[in-house]
Amino acid sequence: MSELSGAINSLIAGHYADPFSLLGMHETENGLEVRALLPDALDVWVLDGATGRKVGQLPRIDDRGFFCATLPRRKRPFHYQLAVTWAHAALVIDDPYRFGPLLDAMDIWLLAEGTHLRPFERLGAHLVTLDGVEGTRFAVWAPNARRVSVVGEFNFWDGRRHPMRLLRENGIWEIFLPAVHAGQLYKYEVVDVHGNVQLKADPYAFEAQMRPETASCVVRLPPKVEPNAQRRQANNFDAPISIYEVHLASWRRHTDNNFWLSYQDLATQLAEYANEMGFTHIELLPINEHPFDGSWGYQPLGLYAPTLRFGTPQDFRCFVDTLHEAGINVLLDWVPGHFPTDAYGLAQFDGTALYEYADPKEGFHQDWNTLIYNYGRHEVRNYLAGNALFWMEHYGIDGLRVDAVASMIYRDYSRAQGEWVPNYYGGKENLEAIAFLRYTNNMLGHARPDAITVAEESTDYPGVTLPPGCNGLGFHYKWNMGWMHDTLNYMQQDPVHRKYHHDKMTFGMLYAYSENFILPLSHDEVVHGKRSLLDRMPGDVWQKFANLRAYYGFMWAFPGKKLLFMGGEFAQGREWNHDTSLDWHLLDEPEGWHRGVQQLVKDLNHCYRDQPPLYQLDFQPEGFEWRVVDDRENSVFAFIRRDRQGNEVLVVSNFTPVPRQGYRIGINQPGCWREILNTDSWHYHGGNLGNGGGLESEAIGSHGRAHSLVLTLPPLATLYLAKEVP
Repeated sequence: MSELSGAINSLIAGHYADPFSLLGMHETENGLEVRALLPDALDVWVLDGATGRKVGQLPRIDDRGFFCATLPRRKRPFHYQLAVTWAHAALVIDDPYRFGPLLDAMDIWLLAEGTHLRPFERLGAHLVTLDGVEGTRFAVWAPNARRVSVVGEFNFWDGRRHPMRLLRENGIWEIFLPAVHAGQLYKYEVVDVHGNVQLKADPYAFEAQMRPETASCVVRLPPKVEPNAQRRQANNFDAPISIYEVHLASWRRHTDNNFWLSYQDLATQLAEYANEMGFTHIELLPINEHPFDGSWGYQPLGLYAPTLRFGTPQDFRCFVDTLHEAGINVLLDWVPGHFPTDAYGLAQFDGTALYEYADPKEGFHQDWNTLIYNYGRHEVRNYLAGNALFWMEHYGIDGLRVDAVASMIYRDYSRAQGEWVPNYYGGKENLEAIAFLRYTNNMLGHARPDAITVAEESTDYPGVTLPPGCNGLGFHYKWNMGWMHDTLNYMQQDPVHRKYHHDKMTFGMLYAYSENFILPLSHDEVVHGKRSLLDRMPGDVWQKFANLRAYYGFMWAFPGKKLLFMGGEFAQGREWNHDTSLDWHLLDEPEGWHRGVQQLVKDLNHCYRDQPPLYQLDFQPEGFEWRVVDDRENSVFAFIRRDRQGNEVLVVSNFTPVPRQGYRIGINQPGCWREILNTDSWHYHGGNLGNGGGLESEAIGSHGRAHSLVLTLPPLATLYLAKEVP
């Protein structure tokens, strides 16, 4: 009895490593013995699960709620239940400790190796039926914990009641709790390596409470979404891709109380608006559950849980479905680079640096006061890679934009000398992070070939969009941060000074085919004092709007896919504020400046989609040809875009407020050229100077070509002219 008393003390104190060896039914020399820990219970009987008859009573042998007895006339284990009487209730329950191990040998192996394709199917909370009993299976990785218990509404948040089984092979704790059903809240009570008690949210929770609450919620894993050929085609390198980047909390709000729209309202309105505007894709700023609104979702703690700010996970699934039905692909901003330090999250999960690097020189991000994932751990890589597949398979997400890739692949990112730890070879590259990105992109390429990954990578790291087999990182696309910075810097110059910065508009073509680029005008360019895109344009009101329209025209024709942050499509005048709606009222102003820009972006998108020369050969040199590259004095640029059939579109930009009459440009194909877009059109609130809808070429040589066009170039404007096909 003294040995049993010691075990009971250890169990209740949280130091008993294997509660399943003590609790439940066990074969002993004296027969079948049943032991149960039921704090506050008054009376406990063992029932035959098949007949419901009482088999024997369990007397309390410890005042803290430990019951134990040897059953008479029973020699072999059988299906049993417990009839428990408390002060105010009597229930028949299934004993969690009568169920055997839940993970099979293959799952245990793959999870330890970090190569489980779908770790979210085994870890976390899953509604299942075992031996005819409905309940929830829980599993969590915490290899250095002394004890882990599931606590929740179903057990009075009491960590004594349901300590879990430790699988020593891989450090995973597991338990099946009968009668725990969908919608119930839970956490893990962790007695960490130091003996401290922590309450942790489930890293694999499919639903999580919204701040300030922090519990996880039992819900079913959403059904899989099958790949779709049409959406796959829309992601292709030779497809027109125009992305509308959206922060759901501030795109639109209820006008009466400035509160968020629901997923349902957002789906209906976004689908209609994006379709009307001609965007092919919507990219959402992170929608993973996150504790701080001001992080815009970039400090997530519920990687597997869509935020409840706008509705349930089922509502988010319907949101994605609605956009798909409207023919719009959905991209998610994905943050595998860092996570916040909130105590209920991943930080020091079992009392050790489990998910993060232990050394602050590796594991603490100084810019964002966040922790950096330890990509050297198999289980951490598996947690992140599995999450990428989860969003694609179970929500039908068509691609992930991976945030802050440079911060992942460089150990010295934003660190001074002496503040970072070199890699094994003494270099600055984070070899584990690079291996993680290659593994993830390679895995997704095989498991979900219809989806894409996009890198926000701000350096010149080579081969970001090369396959892993070619020593690349394996992304499909990369944000062209250099093009964005150069061209915005040019546009911010007074037109009289632009001739001294001419190369900033042409430099991008020197490396245009080194990666598969997306041209991004993202949320980062309209915050933190950078001003709105409109406000960065020089000149009076007319010139500001004309500059912006001309710039958009240049961008939509330049090689590379397109991305525009919300508000940019109607030239919002102030910086983006995540706490309020976009300034939609600007579209009602009688002057019409903002409506003009909105109409232009709409026409740019539809023209772009209708003209294969503008997108089909984005990443092949034969799709682009400079016609005017060195006219610094006039700040004029002209180039040809071409498709596989040889059809051409001539693009001409005049970035001074001076009209250019009789401007001759050599062309490859003589004949009639139609003006298909003019950013100075009166439709866009411009001056309506142009070329009368089209013009015939002349047999006069120019720019090394035998034929030429003589154009009227409007001030601060971009023209598109398409060669008419006979």
